[in-house]
This record gives sequence, structure tokens and C-alpha cells, in this order.
Amino acid sequence: MRDDAFGTRDSRGYWKPHKAIGYPPVFEWPFRMRRFVAWLPSYFAPWNLFYAALAAAFWFWLTPPIEDLRTLRPDWIGWLFLRNAALVAVFYGAWHVRMYILRAQGTAFKFNANWPDQSHKTFLFGRQTPDNMVWTFASAVPIWTAYEVLILWAFANGHVPWLAWSENPVWFVALLVLIPMIRDIHFYAIHRLIHVEPLYRWIHSLHHRNINPGPWSGLSMHPAEHVLYFSGALLHLVLPSHPVHAVFHLLHAGLSPAQGHVGFDRVVMGADRAMNTHSYAHYLHHRYFHCNYADGVVPLDDWMGTFHDGTDAAQAKMMARIRHGGAG
Repeated sequence: MRDDAFGTRDSRGYWKPHKAIGYPPVFEWPFRMRRFVAWLPSYFAPWNLFYAALAAAFWFWLTPPIEDLRTLRPDWIGWLFLRNAALVAVFYGAWHVRMYILRAQGTAFKFNANWPDQSHKTFLFGRQTPDNMVWTFASAVPIWTAYEVLILWAFANGHVPWLAWSENPVWFVALLVLIPMIRDIHFYAIHRLIHVEPLYRWIHSLHHRNINPGPWSGLSMHPAEHVLYFSGALLHLVLPSHPVHAVFHLLHAGLSPAQGHVGFDRVVMGADRAMNTHSYAHYLHHRYFHCNYADGVVPLDDWMGTFHDGTDAAQAKMMARIRHGGAG
């Protein structure tokens, strides 16, 4: 499959799709039911269903019994950390091996034709990928696990409202459906916050070293940003929910950045098949900094005037906003 059928690459090696990106037909007005119904399966499959199924498997088979969770002990806390670290290694590693080590499709559909930096003083060891992996395993996974430990301990000890499937199956399913959108809102809020000086310089600039991101860039953040990023799961300390919801929330936050930072518009699956990564919007954020602070279903960037759809008109609008002091 040729990428020039779907986009163009300029003289500097930047590829962009022919079609401007946009939001799904959820919050548009007038609401068009036919468009919404046609789009709906893509909201669930493949990723949200995968994360939800993984959360159920983790809760039922890879989490210690509820009795053990009532007491904070190194054995089960260590198990959760190792379980999460192994998942990250496999999931992020799979994206990286296919796209960046095997280079299965070369630079086809790659937004930036260059590969990750192998010699740059900005990164630990001078190399982008090892730097990203250090921040992922030394900061992201421990902080993710700490939130999970706190929330599961609170559930086990009856400190938070526990929602059972048998009590309200409709709300049980509805909350699973809403969690990705809740994450959109939370991410936009904390992301805009840490783009404000001096927080950007102190915290978020570490993540933005990755101007040409790869999968491991997704969780490469300052520890303070990880604390903010995973804090959305604290919602389950006050909202009636089930541990599966909390695990799903954390898994979604922990795994989705791999896809969002993959650096390719599509993963080629065959001569005439490719999977759209829907990562162009966030790539534009890494390239230009002042746009697309959230990705997903809720059109927060559109509402706040920070959306960049990849067109020249959007670029001009963003530059005008920056000149008038609205960079964010």
C-alpha cells in the first residue's frame, strides 16, 4: 500500500494526509443519527473493547483476592507492579519492534521521515528510545501502580461505593462506555495546565523533547506529570463503580499513548489493508506545541479554539492565535 495515495510528503520529509482530520459525529449539531450509528462500532473496536477485556482479565485472573487487598503488603503491591511493567514491555515493545526495529513498512505513512534520535544531548544516554524507556519504567509504571494500589485498597476496605453488576447493569456498562470520554476531559484540563509557564519548563518540556515521537514517547514524562496524568482514576474513589472500571481507566491511560505516539498515520496490514492509528492530531501537537491538547471523542480543542486539523488554514489560525498571546 502506497502512502502517496492517501497523503503527500513535502521537501523536508513531513507527510500529511490529504483529508483534514476531524471529530467523530457525537457532539455535532444538528445531530445526524445515521452518521453516528455508522461511526459507533469504531468507538468500541478495536481499542476500547481490547482495553476493557484486558481490564476484566486483569481483575479476575491477575489481581490478588479481595481479602489480600485489605492490607497493604509488599507481596501483592510488587505483583501489581511487575504485572503492569510486563504489560507495558510487551505492548509498547510490539509497536516499537514492528515499526522501528523491523521497520516493516519503512517510512510509508510516517509523519516525520527521520528515525528517533540516536545522538542528542537532550536525551539520557544521548538516545531517544532508551531515554523514553527509563521514564516509562522508572516513573510511569510505579505511579500508575501506586494509584491502582490505593484505589483497590479503598474498594477492598469499603471506603468507596462499590457498584455490582447485579445492582445496576445499565450504569455498569454505561460507565465503561464513558470512561474514555471522561479521560478526554481530564487530559485536556491537566495538559493545558502544564503548558503554562513555569509548569511547562519545569515539567512538561521533558515530554516535548520528543518532537519526532515514537511509541515509547507516550509515557515519557516528568514524575509530576505522571502524578497528574494518572490522577483521573481517583474519580473511582467517589463515583459508584467497580474495580474493573478503575483498572480499565488506568489501563486505558497506560496503554493508549503507545498508539497516540506511534509516529505513523497507518499500520500497513497487507497490499490493500491498513489500520488507521488516529494519531495525526497528537503528532501535530508534538510538532507545533500549541494545538490539539486532547484526542478522542469530546471536541474540547474545537470548543476552546485550539484544534489543528492539519490544513494550511488551521496553521494560519494557530499562528495568529500565538501572535496575539493565546498560545497556551
